Amino acid sequence: MSRTSPAIAARLARLRSDDPVEWAVSPRRIGYEDAVAFMEDRAAAIRAGEARELIWLLEHEPLYTGGTGAKPHDLLNADRFPVHQSSRGGQYTYHGPGQRVAYAMLDLEKRGKDIRSFVYGLEQWIIEALDAFNVKGERRDDRVGVWVDRTEPGEALREDKIAAIGVRIRRWVSFHGIALNVEPDLSHFSGITPCGVSAAGLGVTSLVDLGLPVTMDDADEALKRAFHKLFGPTLDAPPPAW
Repeated sequence: MSRTSPAIAARLARLRSDDPVEWAVSPRRIGYEDAVAFMEDRAAAIRAGEARELIWLLEHEPLYTGGTGAKPHDLLNADRFPVHQSSRGGQYTYHGPGQRVAYAMLDLEKRGKDIRSFVYGLEQWIIEALDAFNVKGERRDDRVGVWVDRTEPGEALREDKIAAIGVRIRRWVSFHGIALNVEPDLSHFSGITPCGVSAAGLGVTSLVDLGLPVTMDDADEALKRAFHKLFGPTLDAPPPAW
């Protein structure tokens, strides 16, 4: 496990399971409220032993969501896009076309029952996927998400967030998940203070903004390979349908 201590690697190892996780990709954009309703139902079915774990990849139409830690003053333009209050952790974030959202409905009872290790594992999932494109994703102790250091020698700090994380755990089943910026319209983030981070030199980026001609299919394949490495095998499945 790259860039981890032996103790952390051991904790991450407990996140693995040999039971295949269903892996579904929605070809069309999904309404946020529909997605949340599905996740809540699926999480309950997983806990009841009636459904497999699921990773669900999708895109949303442009919208802002406020997590349980969202502060009203961080919503800078409430009229720009629909705003949804969310039960996930975290503050305000943006979802929209060109951003790969990966909702993770996983049974933590069989994956170590350790929320901090699970969140660390989600971060590592993104970091390992970015490695496929020679992008060094990094954690920051005082900031959530995964960051890319773009500071030039002799210049002021410049670090941009490339992926956000926000999860909810109910009866040891997770839902919500991660959002990786592949090629979203980065100007759409200006309607919020993303994740409450407004310090000088900090912003948002994407794989394409970094000069990489990455498609959504490319990102999906990198995410799947990294998931296999960290969490275990997957089983392709049809996406939820309405």
